[in-house]
Amino acid sequence: MSPDLTDPLSLGLLVVVGAIASGINSVAGGGSLISFPTLLFLGVPSLTANATNSVGLWPGSLSGAWGFRNVLPATKKHLLPLVGPTILGAGFGAWLVSVTDKKIFDIAVPILLFMATALLWFQPAIRRWSQQRGHALSLPGAMLLQTLVALYGGYFGAGMGIMMLAVFFLFMEANIHEINAVKTILGVFINLMASAVFVFNGMVLVAPALALVAGSLVGGYYAARWSQKMDPEKLRKIIAVYGLAMSTYFAYRIITGG
Repeated sequence: MSPDLTDPLSLGLLVVVGAIASGINSVAGGGSLISFPTLLFLGVPSLTANATNSVGLWPGSLSGAWGFRNVLPATKKHLLPLVGPTILGAGFGAWLVSVTDKKIFDIAVPILLFMATALLWFQPAIRRWSQQRGHALSLPGAMLLQTLVALYGGYFGAGMGIMMLAVFFLFMEANIHEINAVKTILGVFINLMASAVFVFNGMVLVAPALALVAGSLVGGYYAARWSQKMDPEKLRKIIAVYGLAMSTYFAYRIITGG
């Protein structure tokens, strides 16, 4: 049974966490490595925490996409063919979550956290590798890989932006701003599709989700500005170390039955 997180202290904490996660996502990525474990520590079951986190942070990705509206004309030829695979993959991934047994998902949590942490830690190496390979990916290949990335994003989400960047560097002849724009806009489609499935299936805690939304909308902008004063590489490493600690902690809980 999910806790009734309607007390001012819990909701206030989630507003702050939503703001921080949104700011981190705008600079280095990995904001879900902060918000998702927070929901777990507050006693929210893993499946519900995953759904609530996806819905709560969605407005932050929407505002980020709006910031890239000036490069839309240049990205349209790459963006439009990937929208369909993105919606399909995200919908299937979110559906998989809705039919996954809680005990299985509990076991998957530390694995998924560790995977997201590894993606964040090796982000520069992944980017260099994909850039060195050149534009070696055809449109059908990009559509297939984007479907798989969106499936992962609909299922869990953390680290999906890094996966998309690796795919798009192999596929797009564009600068980093245009590639980031396509990644951010398609991320909105993934989060929107997943959120729709989660809400439809009654998997979302309304009050905590709204608290995360408030943090993402109201505080996300200021958190992003504060985060930009930090070295993005240092911030990325700090979040990765935190993610490793969280994945280790939750793996320990599974192993010991705690």
